[in-house]
Amino acid sequence: MPQTDRPRPRRRRRPIRWAAGFLVLVAVAGYFVVQRESNDNGGVPYCMASADGKSVAKGSGQFDEISPEQASNAATIAAVGVSKGMPDRAVTIALATAMQESALRNLDHGDRDSLGLFQQRPSQGWGTPDQIMDPVYSAGIFYDRLAEIKGYSRLPLTVAAQKVQLSGFPQAYAKHEPEATVLTSAFTGGGHLTCIGPAPARSGDPTKVRAELTRLLGKNPLYTLPADAGDPGDPGDPASGKGAGEDAGAPAGSEVTLVAKPGGGDRAARTGQVLAQWAVAGSRELGITRVSYGGKSWVAGKEGDRWRERGAAGAGNGAGDAGAAGPGRVRIFLHG
Repeated sequence: MPQTDRPRPRRRRRPIRWAAGFLVLVAVAGYFVVQRESNDNGGVPYCMASADGKSVAKGSGQFDEISPEQASNAATIAAVGVSKGMPDRAVTIALATAMQESALRNLDHGDRDSLGLFQQRPSQGWGTPDQIMDPVYSAGIFYDRLAEIKGYSRLPLTVAAQKVQLSGFPQAYAKHEPEATVLTSAFTGGGHLTCIGPAPARSGDPTKVRAELTRLLGKNPLYTLPADAGDPGDPGDPASGKGAGEDAGAPAGSEVTLVAKPGGGDRAARTGQVLAQWAVAGSRELGITRVSYGGKSWVAGKEGDRWRERGAAGAGNGAGDAGAAGPGRVRIFLHG
């Protein structure tokens, strides 16, 4: 074969390909870092639960970070249970069940005629489709049926949930128990729900917030919703760093306050805790900019949106106890 007709040897391109692949990996990693940083500084909102200061461990399930929608539905489930006087174990069972059935999303579809957070079926006597699609109703009827099971609080979670749900996959509830336990503590005990993201842009409607709180409280006799004149300055609020009458970092707007009746004890404290966490979870949807309860305060879109102790570094001491929300008062401030 003539020299000029010989095929040319193929060039070695592996180093170039490796270098290109490495650059792609660096770009992808950088993207996720930027995304996470943007979340902390006003990007895509998300919520996290903690129990006694310990957040859900990475890799323990999909609820290490949950969407505001999921957090709001979980808070509603917990609030309904507490308002009904159900123990923490019942709340954990309900949350784990909703995690398995709907991933804490209010689904308008499911197997056959299943609907809602718990995938309840109208044809099986759970209620009308409209009722089942109402999270307050669906959680309430779940608790009602759970309460009919003798000794449910001593049963394994899978057994208790299955007796209510009659699922084709009863063992599936078990994997959600750790996350459900953390959420229960966040809503009713020593933990907190923290929601990260920009402050809500929409104005809050105090009439709507009061109506939702009234539905959540149901026949709970421990809290009242007095008419509020509104106090956007929240004097003495631990997150404001401001004195009486000054702006606390949230746009001026209305205030909705829940006040505990005397003698409520632990049940009143649990009710206040869960309603405060419910307000945080629904802050974007309801236009809530700040929530105060039990000497702590949460501010939307400000310094990571963490709950802060009164007098903590950077929180400010305000003007004494005049505006602090103690154990018997939940203060919810709305965007004006």
